[in-house]
Amino acid sequence: MNFGAAKLTVYGNTEIKQLEEAGAFEKLVIQPEKGEQRPTVKVPFWKKYFLLEISFLLIILGYLAGEKSLPGILSFAASILIGGYPLFKTGLRNLAKLQFDMRTLMTLAIIGAALIGQWSEGAVVVILFAISEALERYSMDKARHSISSLMEMAPKEAIIIKNGKEVILQTEDIEIGDIMLVKPGQLIAMDGLVIEGNSAVNQAAITGESVPAAKAESDEVFAGTLNGEGLLKIKVTKIAEDTTIAKIIHLVEEAQGEKAPSQRFVDRFAQYYTPAIMIIAALVAIIPPLLFHGDWSAWIYQGLAVLVVGCPCALVVSTPVSIVTAIGNAARNGVLIKGGNYLEEAGALKAIAFDKTGTLTKGIPVVTDFITFGKRKNRDHILAVMAALESRAKHPLASAIIKFAEKAPDFSVEEFTSTLGMGIAGSVDGTQYFVGNLKMIEKKAPDIILPIIRDEFLRLQKDGKTVMAIADREEVLAVAAVADEVRSTSKEVVSHLYNQGIEKTILLTGDNHAAAEAIGKTVGMTDVKAELLPQDKLHFIKELQRDYGTVAMVGDGVNDAPALATAAIGIAMGGAGSDTALETADIVLMNDDLRKLPFTIKLSRKTLTIIKQNITFSLVIKLIALLLVIPGWLTLWIAIFADMGTTLLVTLNGLRLLKVREK
Repeated sequence: MNFGAAKLTVYGNTEIKQLEEAGAFEKLVIQPEKGEQRPTVKVPFWKKYFLLEISFLLIILGYLAGEKSLPGILSFAASILIGGYPLFKTGLRNLAKLQFDMRTLMTLAIIGAALIGQWSEGAVVVILFAISEALERYSMDKARHSISSLMEMAPKEAIIIKNGKEVILQTEDIEIGDIMLVKPGQLIAMDGLVIEGNSAVNQAAITGESVPAAKAESDEVFAGTLNGEGLLKIKVTKIAEDTTIAKIIHLVEEAQGEKAPSQRFVDRFAQYYTPAIMIIAALVAIIPPLLFHGDWSAWIYQGLAVLVVGCPCALVVSTPVSIVTAIGNAARNGVLIKGGNYLEEAGALKAIAFDKTGTLTKGIPVVTDFITFGKRKNRDHILAVMAALESRAKHPLASAIIKFAEKAPDFSVEEFTSTLGMGIAGSVDGTQYFVGNLKMIEKKAPDIILPIIRDEFLRLQKDGKTVMAIADREEVLAVAAVADEVRSTSKEVVSHLYNQGIEKTILLTGDNHAAAEAIGKTVGMTDVKAELLPQDKLHFIKELQRDYGTVAMVGDGVNDAPALATAAIGIAMGGAGSDTALETADIVLMNDDLRKLPFTIKLSRKTLTIIKQNITFSLVIKLIALLLVIPGWLTLWIAIFADMGTTLLVTLNGLRLLKVREK
C-alpha cells in the first residue's frame, strides 16, 4: 500500500469488489490503474456520514434525558456503538494481534470510559475522533490531488489518421509511428514529433512553464500538453505507458510512497512511544489508588485520558502530509523529486557543483565577435566567403559561422582542403582563402600577420573564446571569435543560491582554463576546475562532500554520470523527453531552465522547517496534556481536543507547502 500516492498494488488474481470489501472499514473506493475507469457515484454528505449524524443526535438526546438517567445512558451507549463501530472493528482486531496503533488506544479508552460509567464522555470522544479522521482524510486527498490533476491532463483518446481517414482510438491502442491529428485547443494525447503544422503549445504540465512554446516541423511534443491555435500532425514516438507524463506520474507516486529520513525516525519512535503510553496510562490508573489512597474511579478515568492524549495521530501524520504535498507541488512546477530523502537532503545543501556546457551555458556555440581588417573587401563579402568555406567543414564551430552569416550570399567553393587542428582552405571566384588559427595563417602567408591582429587574437583567447581568422595571400581579412553562450539566467540563479545559504558553487568542466574562468567569473562561481576528465570530476565531488557534507551536482543528465551518481543529490536539467535524465537523476528540472533550482531548494528548506515544527508541536502538546494528570485536571474532552486539534493543525501546516512558488 502506497499511502502517499493512495495506490494499492495487488499480486494474484482478485476482483475490485473483493478489495473494496476487505477495506470496507475505511469505505475504500478502488479504481483500476489501466483500462476503463469505473463511474464514481457522488454520495451526498448526509448519506456519507449518516451513522455519524445518528450518533450525534443520540448524544443530544442523552444530554436532554440526563447524563445519569437510564434513558440518557442508553442513548450514549447507542451513540458509542453506532458511531464507533468502524473504529471498534479495527481496534479490537489490532488488540487481538497485539498491534498498538491509535485505533487500539482509542478503543481501549472508550470501552474503559463506559466501564467506569463515563458514558457521555465516551460518546463525545467517538464523535470527535470520527470528525478528526474525516478532516485528516480530506487533507491528505487535497495533498494527493497534485498528482491526480496531472493524470487528468493526459487524454484517454486521440484522433489518428488511418488509410487517409480520421479515427478516434484509445491511447493504449495507439502504436509508435501512427499519425496523430491535434486540432486547435485540444490536449496532445501522445509524445511525438511534429511532421506538419505550426502552433504554440502550453507545456506547463511537463515543464511547469506557463508561457507556450513554439512548435514546428521536427519539434518534440509531449502528452498532456495543450495545443494552441494551429493544426498539428504528429508522428507518435512512444506508447501510452512510456510517455513523459506517464513516467513523471509513476516516479512521483513512487517518491510519495518512499519514507523520508524524518518519517522513518517518527515510525521508529512511534513503535516505542505507543507501548510506553500504555504503560504510563496503566501506572496513572493504578499507582495513586494503591500507594496514595486515591479514588479508583477518578484515577482510572485519568489513565484513560492518558491513553487518548497519547494517540500518536499527529506525530505519525506530521511528516508524510508534508512530503506528499511538497513532492506534488514540485511536480506541478516542473521539478521531479524522486523521494522524500532527496527532498530533505536538498534542504541541507551547502555546496553545489555545476557542469558547464548545456547547464550554465546554452551548449550551442555562437559568434561573439567579428572584426574586419581587410581594406579591399567589405564585411558582408568577407563573411559570405567565410560561411561558404565553413559549409564544407565538419568541425562543430562551423555551424556558428554559417548561422551568423545566414543572410549573406552563397559562393561556390573549389579546391577545398582541411588540415586537422589548424583550419580549412579553398578558392572562391578564383581567389584562395584560408580560415583557421594563427599557426595556419603563418604557414600559408607568414608576412601578413600584423601585431594588431596578434594582439586581437590573444585578447579574445584570454576571454575564453575560440578564435579564427580568414585571410588570402595578401592580408588577414577578419578575425572571428566563437564561444558557448552563457544562459541569461545563470548569474541570477547563482546569486539566488548564495542568498539561500549556499556557501560554495564550483564549476567542473572539461573545457580549457581560459573559457572556464571567463564563464565562472561571469556567473559568479566561487571556484572553477577546468580540463577535467570524468574521473577528475568524481574526485572533486568526493572532496566537496568531505568539506561540506551534502553536495549536489547539476548536469544535463547524459554526460557526467559518475559525478551525478556520486553526489548526494544528482540534479539533471532538461528532463522533458530525456529518458536518461528521468532514470538516473535524483531531482530532474523538466524545463531546460536553471531558475527551477532555487525554487527546489526553497521548497525543500520550507518542508524541513514544517516537518520540524510539526514534530515539535505534536510532542509539546502531548507533554503539556500529560502534565495535567499531576493535579488531576486531564479529562477525556481535553485529551481528544489535544489529539484531534494537534492532528488538524499539523496537517494544515503541511498543506501550506502547496503555496510555495518560484518567486
